[in-house]
Amino acid sequence: LHMLLGFTKAQDSQENRFAPSALLTNAQMGQADRRTIDAGTDGFSLMLSAGQAVANCVCEHYPDHKVIILCGPGNNGGDGYVAGAFLEEAGKDVALFSSAPARKLKGDAKKASHHFKGKIYKISHFMKEFQETVQSGETATLDGYVVVDALYGTGFRGELDKDITALFDIIRQLKVPVVAVDVPSGIHGTSGAVAAGTLEAAHTVTFFRKKLGHCLMPAMAYCGAIHVHDIGIDTTLLSDADFAAHENIQTLWIDQLPDPDKGAHKYKRGHIAMLGGTQMTGAIRMAAQSSMRIGAGMCTIHARKESEQAYTEDVPHLIFEELPQEADFVTHVSTEKKTVLLLGPGLGREDDAAMQKIVLDVLALHKPTVLDADALSCFEDAPETLHAALHDLCVITPHEGEFKRIFPAIDGDLSKYDKAVAAAALSKAVLLYKGPDTIIVQGDEKPVLHTHASSWLATAGAGDVLAGMIAGLLGQGLSPRIAACMAAWIHGEASLRFGAGLTAPDIIAQIPSVLRDLHQSKRYY
Repeated sequence: LHMLLGFTKAQDSQENRFAPSALLTNAQMGQADRRTIDAGTDGFSLMLSAGQAVANCVCEHYPDHKVIILCGPGNNGGDGYVAGAFLEEAGKDVALFSSAPARKLKGDAKKASHHFKGKIYKISHFMKEFQETVQSGETATLDGYVVVDALYGTGFRGELDKDITALFDIIRQLKVPVVAVDVPSGIHGTSGAVAAGTLEAAHTVTFFRKKLGHCLMPAMAYCGAIHVHDIGIDTTLLSDADFAAHENIQTLWIDQLPDPDKGAHKYKRGHIAMLGGTQMTGAIRMAAQSSMRIGAGMCTIHARKESEQAYTEDVPHLIFEELPQEADFVTHVSTEKKTVLLLGPGLGREDDAAMQKIVLDVLALHKPTVLDADALSCFEDAPETLHAALHDLCVITPHEGEFKRIFPAIDGDLSKYDKAVAAAALSKAVLLYKGPDTIIVQGDEKPVLHTHASSWLATAGAGDVLAGMIAGLLGQGLSPRIAACMAAWIHGEASLRFGAGLTAPDIIAQIPSVLRDLHQSKRYY
C-alpha cells in the first residue's frame, strides 16, 4: 500500500504522506494553494518562493545570458515580476515586458509588480524593437539572451491573441531559449491541450507537484526539461483524494522488484506460454527473450511446425511446442505448469473470428495474461465481447490505433487521460495505453502516467518487447498493475541508456544493466 501511494515506510510521516509521485489537475493545485493560505501562510510568500525558483533556474542554465521577462496579468505574471527582482539582485541584465498595465493588476500580482524595481515596458515595445531585427535578418543581436515566459499559467484555455502569437513567432525566429513559468503559455495544465502558436520551452519551472498536462501530449513536447520546486505548500492539509494520478517513478514499485532467493528454481520464476504466428515471427521471439531477460524462469513458444526454426535458431533457452493448429493453444496452456499467457504479437488478422475464440478461451482460464496487437485488434467488430471477458489478472497494451478499435464508443476528442479512465471503467483488466505519454490504469485505481523514455523508442518491435517484459514480471508473482508500471519504466530506462539508433533488440540487451542498478538502489528506499 505504501508503494502504491508513492512513498516508502521510511518516508511515512505526517509531513511526507502526500505522494511525491502525485500529478494534479489545475483545480487540485488551486485547492492546495487555498488550503495552505487559509491555514496561515501568506499567499505572497508562495509567490516569492515561486519567483525565486524561476530565477534560480535561469541562473543555473543561462548564467551569462541577459534576461527578457514576459509577464501576464495574473499570478503567473506575478511570478515573473518576482523572478525579475531576484535576477536583478543577482546582477543580471533584465528587461521586463508586461501585457497588462500596472493599474489592472490585482492582489499578489500587483504586489509583485512593485517588488520589481526596474522599468516595466509594454509588450508592444518588444514587438517594435525586435520585429525590425527579424525583418533585417540581424538575428545575432539577440545572441546571449534568454526569455522567461510568465504570460499565462496552467488555467489557460482557448486561443492565444494574435499579438501574442506574433510575439512568439519573433522569439521563435530569433531562436532565443525559453524558460516557462508553470507551463508554456498556451497550454492547459490539466488536459495537455496546446493552442496554436504556443512557444516551445527549453525548461519549465513548476511548483509543488507536476500537473497532468506536463505528462500528456501534445503539451509534454513543449515543456522541455521540467523542474519541480517546493514553494511551501502544506502537504499535511492534503490527502489521496486531492490528486488525479501518479507519475511512474521508482517509489511506486521498487520494493516489489523481484529478487530470487537462494532456494529459487526456474518454476518459481514463472513459465510464460506464448502463441506464435507463421509470418511475423520476430515479434513473439523478441517478447519471449525479453520475458526471460527480466527474470522469467522458462518460456515456451507454441506455433506451427513450419515456424520452429525461426523461433529456436540461436536461442536454445527458448522452448518450442508444435501446434497442429492455433486453436490447440488453449489445450497446451491449460496445465498448471504454464503460469502466464501472452497472445497477439505477430499473429496477423487472417481470421478474426477464429482468433477471437482463442482469446476468449484463454481468458476463460483466468490466468495472468497479456493481450497485445492482433489479439486486441481482432475484436474490432465485437469490442463489447472483449470487455466482458477481460479479468483482473489481464493486462492489455493497445497503442492509439488499437485503442480506437477496441474502445470505439469513447469520444476521441477527450484528453488521453480521460479516455484511459473511461476505458478502465469498461473492463477489469489493467490498461496500458501506449504512446510517448503512456497511461496505466485499472478500475478506479489512480492512473499512472509514464513518460520516462527516449523518443528513439518509437521503433518496430518495441511494443512486443514491452509485452514480454510484463509477462515475465507477472510470472514472478507481481500484480498486473505493478508489473505494467515496472516493465514500462525499465523499458523506458533501457531506451534512454542506449540512445540514438535504438532498435527493439537493443532494449532487451539493456535490461540486465537496468535491473542491476535497480537492485542497488532498492537498498536506499
